[in-house]
Amino acid sequence: MSVIRPDFPLVDLHRHLDGSVRLETILDVGLQHNLPLPARDLEGLRPFVQVTTPEPDILAFFAKFEWQVGILVNYDVCRRIAYENVQDAQREGIDYIELRFSPVFMADPHGLDPAGVVEAVVDGVAAGQRDFGVRANLIGIISRTYGAEVGQKELDALLTQRDHLVALDLAGDEVNFPGELFVDHFRQGREAGWEITIHAGEAGGSTAVWQAIRELGATRIGHAVRAVDDPALMDYLAENRIGVEMNLTSNVQTSTVPNYASHPLKTMLEHGILATINTDDPGISAIDLPFEYQVAVAQAGLSQQQAWQVQQNGLALAFLTAAEKEVLRVQKQATANQT
Repeated sequence: MSVIRPDFPLVDLHRHLDGSVRLETILDVGLQHNLPLPARDLEGLRPFVQVTTPEPDILAFFAKFEWQVGILVNYDVCRRIAYENVQDAQREGIDYIELRFSPVFMADPHGLDPAGVVEAVVDGVAAGQRDFGVRANLIGIISRTYGAEVGQKELDALLTQRDHLVALDLAGDEVNFPGELFVDHFRQGREAGWEITIHAGEAGGSTAVWQAIRELGATRIGHAVRAVDDPALMDYLAENRIGVEMNLTSNVQTSTVPNYASHPLKTMLEHGILATINTDDPGISAIDLPFEYQVAVAQAGLSQQQAWQVQQNGLALAFLTAAEKEVLRVQKQATANQT
């Protein structure tokens, strides 16, 4: 039995567009452009692209991105994977998705212009929305791993399409490149009118979450699993309705948590925190959003009522206006009534 309510919008708020590349697309583009693929068939390629056993840490998980972005030889391929991301969301039954991406990370393997990558992604997602009927918004990422100077260039590239993005994020190596290096970047992001969501409390501790809220202006936090170590932070998240974008399978695969049963999602919900279920990098994790909801109940201990609360939290925290959320609710209800 599905734990997802069919008469209410299904939302994914934390999915990396550049971690959601189809295995078939990697093979197709790799063969077409004679790239040095580690295998020349889907099953041979799979262990190089997807996680088959938990990785020792998050940096080992990051290594799986090599072929997710390694095929981005030109802007047409960037446009294609953006388009396919929206189609895949539609196939999963998702009604609204926020796709985040790092233009420098995508541009780097083949020396593309980050601003050209941003334009291609915007075009691909717009075409996907038109063709597949899924509402999608884009979140730009500053990839902290390149440092603050490159981070400014990445921000400048994102700002070339400022009206086509809804938020700014910080992702990458949280331990060696802390949020303190990017305070001015996020001041610029807020001044551009963007919402702020920050990867924090995944590889770093609860202090990283505090910094993301207080200094970077985050109203949502990606992962935040270490927040449970700090009772004052847990209270603050609940009282101030700071959303938490949780990613169960990703956290198990990166060894951020040892298993589903020990994941803090249930604890956060019991504390009144607006926690959500998302997919993170489904092209690497080999999962989809319905699977994440099922595993949350079957292995992470959520009740059916808590799963329903999570689904409602997703829409509540979406970077949409109240009117846009109402449209999604009405459309979903009408569709459910017809079936």
